[in-house]
Amino acid sequence: MANEAAIREAFRTQAHFCTVMDAPVTAGVCSALADALNRESRTGAAVLDWPGHPIADALPLRLVGGLNALAQRGHAALVRVFSGRERDPAAVGAILADALAKHDTAILPWLDGPPQTNEAGRAGALMTGLLHVAARFGQPFELLEIGSSAGINLLIDRFAFDLGGVRAGPQDSLVRIAPEWRGNPPPDAEVRFVSVRGVDVQPIDVADREAGRRLASYVWAEAHERVDRLARAIAMILEKPVALEAGDAADWVEARLAEPQAEGVTRVLVHSVVWQYLGDARRGRIAAAMARAGAAASFEHPLAWVRMEPNRDLARHEVLVTMWPGGGETRMVALAHAHGAWIEGL
Repeated sequence: MANEAAIREAFRTQAHFCTVMDAPVTAGVCSALADALNRESRTGAAVLDWPGHPIADALPLRLVGGLNALAQRGHAALVRVFSGRERDPAAVGAILADALAKHDTAILPWLDGPPQTNEAGRAGALMTGLLHVAARFGQPFELLEIGSSAGINLLIDRFAFDLGGVRAGPQDSLVRIAPEWRGNPPPDAEVRFVSVRGVDVQPIDVADREAGRRLASYVWAEAHERVDRLARAIAMILEKPVALEAGDAADWVEARLAEPQAEGVTRVLVHSVVWQYLGDARRGRIAAAMARAGAAASFEHPLAWVRMEPNRDLARHEVLVTMWPGGGETRMVALAHAHGAWIEGL
């Protein structure tokens, strides 16, 4: 259990992350909360007495999401903060403290689960990894995603990509993923899909308007392009639903890996910014299941693991690829912005 000083420092750390990722408004909110939090509300007390690891649990972003939701519903003072019109730290802190006191009941439930930052931009990092796999095996993919949230990145077969000049996907797509590219481009390989499926412990149904608003609340206030992209992705799911089911990630991976694999199809497990939420037991089970399946893989039935996950020690997001057969060694093929604004090929 973290102490109060560590909790407040976690908000300052998140403010630093936001500043590095060009989100000054959200950084200001996090920084102000570090000082403004108190135990006069149930929400404030729950935050300051948080039993887990505040950064790994994304505690600051849980609270910011709840406050941003109030702003999006028209709470005048919070609108000034989240629009960036009010930047004075003392004034921002006072507004946030007042909101926590007056809207305690509405904000408290936002602490119950991790932020559902179902960011379409991260599909660019995953596709970067998939291009490396496609270049190796030259086969269509059976794609399996864990932590799919609302299933936005299950649209990876329907998004248009431009990754350092390498194009993939239908170029007339409603959503185009074209991050600023740095470094070496990925392989220019053909990417095809035979199926795309995902699982989440608590899937979000974007047909529910309130659920869509909740997703938008987790998007940082200054990221207008991300809000628009989310709306377009939701429209694509409403037009043609994705294959998303509720379940435990480890159970699901074990079950999917046990299914027969078609010859000439590469089975790929993908995920982005979900590993930290699974806990040691689930992570161990998934890694063990992949190692077992990898040991049995062949060039007729290849296996790959593509993930974009944060390296907290180095404060960066890494795109990692593991392929079987071939030793099952993990390669870092790129670094990426947390929300996909840029990708650096390695």
